Amino acid sequence: MATFTKTAVLLALALTAGSVFAATKPATQTISTLGGKFTFKLPKAYAADTLPVTDDTQGTMYANPTTKSVVIVAETVRKDGVTIQDNDAQFLDGAVAGFVKDQSAALPDFKKQNEKKLTFKGLGLRQVDSTATQGGGKTLNSTFLGGSGNHLLVIQAISRADDAKGHAELVRQITGGK
Repeated sequence: MATFTKTAVLLALALTAGSVFAATKPATQTISTLGGKFTFKLPKAYAADTLPVTDDTQGTMYANPTTKSVVIVAETVRKDGVTIQDNDAQFLDGAVAGFVKDQSAALPDFKKQNEKKLTFKGLGLRQVDSTATQGGGKTLNSTFLGGSGNHLLVIQAISRADDAKGHAELVRQITGGK
C-alpha cells in the first residue's frame, strides 16, 4: 500500500497549498477517472488546480473557497504487473486497510467513522468516512478508493467539521446519491 502512502502525502500537500483559492472558477465540471469508468460532476464554485506530479501519481484539487471544502482526485499507475479487476474485493479490502493505517499514522486524531461498498457500472469503490484535523482545523472526510487495470484511484472530499450538511451534499454529488 506504499502507493496509497504516496497519495496520502499528495493529499496532505494539496491541503496546505494556498494558491488554489486564487484559481479562477471553471464552468460546470465533469470529473472522469479510471479511463472514464467513474465520473461525477461538481458545481461551478469548485476551482480546479492541477497537483504536482509525484512518481506516477497525478491529480487535481477542486476547491470551493466559500464553503472551504476540497475534493482531491488522484490516480497512481501501478508498475508491479498486477492487474486490478474493476470490482476486486481483495484489492479494495487491502486498499481500505492500508489507507486507514496510513492516515492513522499521519494524522494523530484520525478516526474512521464508517465504511461503505459502492458499485458503479461494475466498478467497485470503497467509501471511508472519517474525521481528523487537517489544514489547521477539524474536518469531515469521505475518501473513495478504487482501481482498474494498473490504475489506483483515491478521491477525497474534505469539509469543515461544522458543515455536516454541506459535506453530505458533496458526497451525494460524487456518489450520485448512492
